[in-house]
Amino acid sequence: MSRSRVLRGAALAIAACLGMTVIPAQAAEPDGPALAKRLTSKVTLDAMNRHLIAFQRISDQNGGRRAPGTPGHEASVDYVVNKLTAAGYDVTTQQFPIPYSEALVERLIVGGTPVKMHMALYTPDTPKGGITGPLAVLPESATPGCAAADFAGADYTGTIALIRRGGCPFAVKQQNAAKAGAIGVIFANNIDGWLRGNLTSPDQAVIPSGGVSQVDGVALRAKAGQSVTMELKVLNEQRTSRTVIAQTKTGRKDNVVVAGGHLDSVVEGAGINSNATGSAALLETALQLGGSPKVSNAVRFVFFGAWEFGIIGSPYYVSNLSFEEQLDIALYLNFDAIGSPNAGYFVYDGDTGPYGSGDIKRSFVDYLTARGVPTETTPLNHRSDQLAFLSVGIPSGGLYTGTIGAKSAAQAQKWGGTAGVWFDACYHEACDNLGNIDRVALDRNADAMAWVTASYAVSTEGVNGVPPRVERAGLRSAARASAMTVAADSI
Repeated sequence: MSRSRVLRGAALAIAACLGMTVIPAQAAEPDGPALAKRLTSKVTLDAMNRHLIAFQRISDQNGGRRAPGTPGHEASVDYVVNKLTAAGYDVTTQQFPIPYSEALVERLIVGGTPVKMHMALYTPDTPKGGITGPLAVLPESATPGCAAADFAGADYTGTIALIRRGGCPFAVKQQNAAKAGAIGVIFANNIDGWLRGNLTSPDQAVIPSGGVSQVDGVALRAKAGQSVTMELKVLNEQRTSRTVIAQTKTGRKDNVVVAGGHLDSVVEGAGINSNATGSAALLETALQLGGSPKVSNAVRFVFFGAWEFGIIGSPYYVSNLSFEEQLDIALYLNFDAIGSPNAGYFVYDGDTGPYGSGDIKRSFVDYLTARGVPTETTPLNHRSDQLAFLSVGIPSGGLYTGTIGAKSAAQAQKWGGTAGVWFDACYHEACDNLGNIDRVALDRNADAMAWVTASYAVSTEGVNGVPPRVERAGLRSAARASAMTVAADSI
């Protein structure tokens, strides 16, 4: 018999005499890195691409959209529910009301020249044929249109006001313009690309409003006083949407790891990068993990509805949890647009969030960096579903490959792609389809998702403020050794 077995036998005998319970090695908690490695190897690009094809076909079969409150989104929900139910998850859907908004007519003529315009979400209609008035250009400032005093220097009665984006919500700018006498508003983007704008809710929209690109906004500033005709016909009505919630049957129910993203698209298209990429990666990660994995903590996958109508689904979900149910959530991981065609590799900057968010950030950064993928941080308060969790103090983090805004020369040198071009030039457009994906970026981010989700499924110690398992194991071993030494001396 080996010396180690003799010593172990003696230790077990001493422990028995002292009434101590000794846990055999094979009964130890599941190995986080091993589980993470297995899950990451199982989540394949081919499988995710199959889900993307499914979402594209669902869109094609339902008017070219998967928007909330439409048959395309309902079919997307059914697809996800059926897959997760078959994989053994406890699956529910949460239905909630939404103010649906869709443009039927969008027309802008300035000085006789057509200009591309997108309606502002929830804008009221114009009369048939549109409204006409002189173009009034609001002076530049850090917060143009955010105060009633910004309109004091000129007569805006009967005008259509051009206001640059930035400084405050679109609804505030529009309401101040209306009080000054304007009959319509054109919002000009303050970064490269087109602009829709969001008036938050129908009750905050008082005059017809639309958005134009930064380039067109600059050109329009030179046309102050010229005649403008704006025509908007918008379908605004109450509908419902659904969020899918699926949780493993195993693991602690009071220390749940939640991973999510939005399932819906805009009304203009299929929404394959935003956000079928996040949905496909979440779904495949869930399917490969299975409904009853060997984990310490339950894992909950959430596919939110109605992101595209002002981020409605996730706040509704979180606000309908009791305080105790919120406490049951250890952390939230968000995945929104993770396969952009001109991809960047952004990790939410958890160092600015609730305690534990920094650990989430480091988990993603460490994983990607170790595989030769440099990262940059993006603000944790970036407009996405993690905002609802942050609002109640739940540690949060996630990944993002960029949408609006152009990739810099330094970023192109670091990540590849094209400098001076949006991360996703088809963001919220009909061209956001199966051809609008960087599949290398999707594969890398899905691997990071699987790795980090599985790791936290086994241990959330870094997030919860508990010493790491290795450190605790060392302390326990030292304590046991000390106890056995004392016991041996007393024999």
